[in-house]
Amino acid sequence: MIWKKLSLFISLFILIIFLSACNSTASSEQIYNHLEKAVELEQTFDEQQDSIVELEQEEQEIYSQIIDLSMEEFDKIKELSGQALDNIETRNEKIDLEKESIDASKEAFSNIEDMIPELEQEAANEKAEEMYNVMMDRYEAYDKLHEVYSKSLTLEEELYTMLQQEDLEQDTLSEHIAKLNENYQKVIDANKSFNELTTKYNTLKEEFYNAAGIEVEFEENPTGEGESDSGDSNESEQEKESNESEQEKESDE
Repeated sequence: MIWKKLSLFISLFILIIFLSACNSTASSEQIYNHLEKAVELEQTFDEQQDSIVELEQEEQEIYSQIIDLSMEEFDKIKELSGQALDNIETRNEKIDLEKESIDASKEAFSNIEDMIPELEQEAANEKAEEMYNVMMDRYEAYDKLHEVYSKSLTLEEELYTMLQQEDLEQDTLSEHIAKLNENYQKVIDANKSFNELTTKYNTLKEEFYNAAGIEVEFEENPTGEGESDSGDSNESEQEKESNESEQEKESDE
């Protein structure tokens, strides 16, 4: 969702030696191709990370400026709120691109389901089954992450629309901020699940290649992106606050 800190990236394996299995070589090779195609199709997902993080940081800065203003500076509040709304629109566009990338990856990955029974090595077959199930859980976890992150953007949009209302009451604002912070926690939880499944999948993928006799060179996070430090999104690290400046706005009305 979502996102340099909102995601770990599935690992890229580079094939360096021909498959060593005999009867199931074709199936193993086809599975390998689909797995690495899934990585390629997540490239757009990966590429959005830095820009989304920057946008999240910009939105936080805008909000910090707004809550330091009084109603005597309402024109400035409206101007900054407009900037925040533009920021949210851009993030919505980027997470839509991410979703398309993940969906394409899922379509490519799903092709291996019918190939797994063709693997003759019992160990490879078992690892492939486990790997497949974990990856499908990962896609499901991403869908949940995308859902709650999108909800946060909707709540943020409502927040900045409210802040453009000169007659906004403090209780209404505080209630909405509480709802927004509650959803931020859902983003953190969904992100944690997604990260854990990504890590588990990467491990199982490497184990499957070993079991299938596919000799590869393992390259983790090939795009150079860092892993999540805490599982928190930038927006969720600092909750929205309704401080004394907001209270002053109500009293000034």
